[in-house]
Amino acid sequence: MLSIIVLTFIAVLLLLYAAYLGFTAAKESPTAELRRRLRRMATDSRSEAIPEGLRGDILREIPRAEQIISRVPLLRNLDRMLDQAGVKITPLNFLLMTGALTLAGFVLGYVLRSNYILGLITAAMALAAPFIYLNTLKGKRADKFTEQLPDALTMISRSLRAGHSLTSAIELVGNEMLPPLGNLFKTAFEQQNLGLRVADTLSNMTERVKSLDLRLFVTAIIINSEVGGNLAELLDRLAETIRQRLTIRRQVRVYTAQGRMSGYILAALPIVAFILMHFILMPGYEEPFLKETKGRFILLGALVMQLIGFLIIRKIVNIRI
Repeated sequence: MLSIIVLTFIAVLLLLYAAYLGFTAAKESPTAELRRRLRRMATDSRSEAIPEGLRGDILREIPRAEQIISRVPLLRNLDRMLDQAGVKITPLNFLLMTGALTLAGFVLGYVLRSNYILGLITAAMALAAPFIYLNTLKGKRADKFTEQLPDALTMISRSLRAGHSLTSAIELVGNEMLPPLGNLFKTAFEQQNLGLRVADTLSNMTERVKSLDLRLFVTAIIINSEVGGNLAELLDRLAETIRQRLTIRRQVRVYTAQGRMSGYILAALPIVAFILMHFILMPGYEEPFLKETKGRFILLGALVMQLIGFLIIRKIVNIRI
């Protein structure tokens, strides 16, 4: 009976995932992408690229549910997070999928042991999973962009030495480089064709990907446009600096890999062991900790110390280069 329930749950989950893939494919059309960009620019009060009249028309077309989401403090930057992670869905659809996953996690946890506590634990894990995955995608996208940036700067430098303009060099990078860098530079070139300054289009990229090296590149372009100088040589030096910094960062990650893995294991092992012992291996073994007041304080203190220890280990091994 239990196997049938689990198989049914997996089948429904795969069906929902197939429907999501079809919905995402429809959302990747050029019209949908243009609509998302306009909505993002209209909701950004700092953006001056859209006239107030057009801004009001765009805001009126945004669904009411998404307007409510944009007013919630905890969800206000969700649209920007989705864009930085490269996920092409709306915040409303992301929250709906997160809610469905949370409900499925609760049902699965309750069906396994007929226990509301286990259901709430699995629901909380399912609720946190999409946001953790989104943050992971955001970090990987930024790292990949940084890995591609030195080659892009070298390409721009060589294009400038060949006599091309900066705009043509940006177009070349957008056409030749792979995503995510190629797509971002292509968007910058399209924005420049619509009337924005090159410096402004490059500054907009810093909102779509969090990269210190990109900010250095944009700053170099802005300073060069104001005071002049040999931009090609400046970009070559910046590309070489970024390559050396990436080399050092890879070495540091290798040296701290054991410490990071130890932190993850030490943080997760007691919690996983408690859940397995209480709900699967020996149900009721930890009942005195849950029923007695002293036991609850002990569990709470252990959880707090586990969290503090994990943060300390993460602070030690997280060396910024």
